[in-house]
Amino acid sequence: MGDEVTQTAKAVDKTQAKVAATQETVAASTVRQEKSVKRQESSALRQEESADRRTELAADRTVLAAERTYAAWMRTGVAAMVSGVGAGALLKGLVPTWVAFATSVMLVLFAQFSFIAAVWREVDTGVPPPRPDVRKLPAWIMVGFSGFLVLVAGAVLVGLWTR
Repeated sequence: MGDEVTQTAKAVDKTQAKVAATQETVAASTVRQEKSVKRQESSALRQEESADRRTELAADRTVLAAERTYAAWMRTGVAAMVSGVGAGALLKGLVPTWVAFATSVMLVLFAQFSFIAAVWREVDTGVPPPRPDVRKLPAWIMVGFSGFLVLVAGAVLVGLWTR
């Protein structure tokens, strides 16, 4: 019976050693997991800050692109209006009068469309973009200039019509 007790004691000691080794492994693993969690949290914060900044920069690019688009529509309108006046003057005597007149009127009407299209997106922006860092041109300035040029194109049409 002493042998059995000794064997049982050895088995218990062996099991306790295994349990202690497992506990140490678990403790070491827990420490590694805690460090990993802290690194992931730090990385997530850096990533979130980076994403926020990228979003702000994208909003800035959107504002600047909208202003370039406005300028392109305005340039197109002015070029069409000038072309309408020029076409009427240059085609006079070369083609039938109605062709020169129709060409001039179509170009000036396209100019008016261009001036209206220039502010269309400014007035109807759809879903608001994130707040940009750059300042936008005031909408009243864009609408004012476009409206003025629509009136000028209208005056050009009246001038073409009455000549």
